[in-house]
Amino acid sequence: MRWDAPNRILAGSSVGLEEGFPCRISPPMCTEILNPWYFAWPCAGLICCTERDTNGDVLWTWTYPSVSTIQQSLVLRKCGLEGEHSSVQPFVYGQLGKTWYYINCTEVFDSDNLPRVAQFALVLWAKDFCPEKYETLCRILSKTYCKTGNPATMLQLYLSVVTRGSCTTEENGTFLARDFESRSNTSGHTNLKAVEQLNTTNALANYATEAELVQTFGLESILIYTALLLKKRIIVYHHSLGSLLAWVRTFPSMMSHRRGYDYLFPWVDLAQDELMELKSSPWYIAGSRDSGIGSRTDLYDVLVNVPAREITVAPHAKESMVMTKSHRDIAVFMVQLAGSEEVTELHLIREIADKTKELLDQLRTLANVKTPEGKLMVSIEAIREKNLPPALDNFLFNLAVAENLIIL
Repeated sequence: MRWDAPNRILAGSSVGLEEGFPCRISPPMCTEILNPWYFAWPCAGLICCTERDTNGDVLWTWTYPSVSTIQQSLVLRKCGLEGEHSSVQPFVYGQLGKTWYYINCTEVFDSDNLPRVAQFALVLWAKDFCPEKYETLCRILSKTYCKTGNPATMLQLYLSVVTRGSCTTEENGTFLARDFESRSNTSGHTNLKAVEQLNTTNALANYATEAELVQTFGLESILIYTALLLKKRIIVYHHSLGSLLAWVRTFPSMMSHRRGYDYLFPWVDLAQDELMELKSSPWYIAGSRDSGIGSRTDLYDVLVNVPAREITVAPHAKESMVMTKSHRDIAVFMVQLAGSEEVTELHLIREIADKTKELLDQLRTLANVKTPEGKLMVSIEAIREKNLPPALDNFLFNLAVAENLIIL
């Protein structure tokens, strides 16, 4: 079944609707919802569903208002219903074309009102990064779909959230988007309020913390820090999808002054459309489950193998990743903080941010050239005149390039 007009659904799916079933959403609302200024929250306004029937066939059943062929291909690959992946992960997310997608897979039971459907994947497309919010909403919508077998009822709830910021169901009470505002990431920067709130809940159990990242890799975690600081292409490997998503989302927090989440690709398959998206970014943090990713040095400068606790610097990136005394000091500092029971996740992130600020302030003292716009830039000559050790000289040059402060 597909959504053909703003207020009607066409039959052709296993959901059991009669042909021409009315949407019960008035045309003016459906027309106005396409206007992004009408949204009550950061949302791309897309919702879609794919189903696997009891015969094992996977069908693209309905969308609102529409999705592209590329989006369809991505969803079918990521949801796991076609069997491309060994097991179906209940909730996954990722980024495509500067838009986040959230996929919730649900198993259908005999008691549900979805005859001939074994599983289905509900997909929401949004502009902000907040897995907790969209996982909660996906579960509410999926439960409604199981109970009613009617996508129109589910769409009413979805449009209520998009336009009013809330929806209410008998089983789940009221969902309020504002409850997740402190966790939502719309700017691309690390949301420190979200980190503080997560410290007081059990939500941290759903992903790795900065402290766990440092404790896992010890002094070598400075390689991750440096790669992030210099805007290198980072691939994070884990064979378990759940563990991969838990680990990869914590990397941007190490550079809280950057829009790191704009360059976060939590789960990338070695498919052409995803690789094209990845290669179009000058730097990134990308997660992969492909065991052969280590041989793809064209895709990374630094490879972080989480299960093996190994960090590999690609041959072409080694010159720019040479460590200095400052790096060693920061590495020891991070390990000591991460090992302290008194240090919270928020405190650790802020302490690392302070160390980063010290490095950037040191770099800015070398700025001696003013652009026509009034911006102070660092010249190569200013770095050379300091007669610094070669490793430090090289690091400051690469840092100036990463911060767009170098003038040639």
